[in-house]
Amino acid sequence: MRIFIGKFLVLLLVLWSSFAMAADGDKFIFLSSTIGPIDSGIVSALEDQFEKETGIRVRHVGAGTGAALKMAEKCQIDLVMAHAKSLEEKFIADGFGTERIPLMYNDFVIVGPSADPAMIKGEKSATEALKKIMSKSVKFISRGDKSGTHVAEMDLWKNAGIKPEGSWYVVYEKGSEGNAPTLKYTDQQAAYTVIDRATYLSLKDSIKLIILVEGDEALLNYISLIPVNQAKCAGVNKKDTIKFVKWMTSPAKGQKIIRDFGKDKYGSPLFFPNSLEWQKTQKK
Repeated sequence: MRIFIGKFLVLLLVLWSSFAMAADGDKFIFLSSTIGPIDSGIVSALEDQFEKETGIRVRHVGAGTGAALKMAEKCQIDLVMAHAKSLEEKFIADGFGTERIPLMYNDFVIVGPSADPAMIKGEKSATEALKKIMSKSVKFISRGDKSGTHVAEMDLWKNAGIKPEGSWYVVYEKGSEGNAPTLKYTDQQAAYTVIDRATYLSLKDSIKLIILVEGDEALLNYISLIPVNQAKCAGVNKKDTIKFVKWMTSPAKGQKIIRDFGKDKYGSPLFFPNSLEWQKTQKK
């Protein structure tokens, strides 16, 4: 599978040898993250504030969740940010990750052309919307790259009892480059797709597609942190990674940044805090 590195390629090449020589607590953490949170800017916002407060540098490489986990399996990563539960659980079961730690969530939406040839606008059920798209054989674009977004899409098709296939169902050949390129391609094709809301909001002023289906609980998109297991990968910077995880899941630190991120620009947050510590504060 082709991993999207893009603007992070130079960083990855420069830091590769440094990571190989990393010592526990050396004030450097290497994160592999699903691309959506990177494109939104929230990953950099969290990294920069953490470094400002602690002096510990965090740098990331972006890839679909499947590729991000594969990278970690090669012991090249300290921490993974992912959003595909089944892939995450397998990563942990195979001994590469220590635990799946809730961080934040947003949601997926189904977007399409305003003409809406499949007539799904306002549909409350994502699976019913997909059934209508298939029944009318209207073009649908899939990332097709085993990323978190692709896994979420395939789960929706499965729940709808459909195996998507045919000329109407198009796997985007550059889907591994991320949600933003996939959404732009979908717009060019005047097609439908499943995409995270943050990506849509970041591009809505430059595309014609509109949100047609939203609000279904099945569309919630949970994002987790998984520290790489030092017992499996001896070079992991466990000490600083734990500090970063605790900072990001703290209601007064990372969770506060997540709560407010995007409000100034979009009028509403792009993500919602979801750490266990944050959840406790909401019950008081």
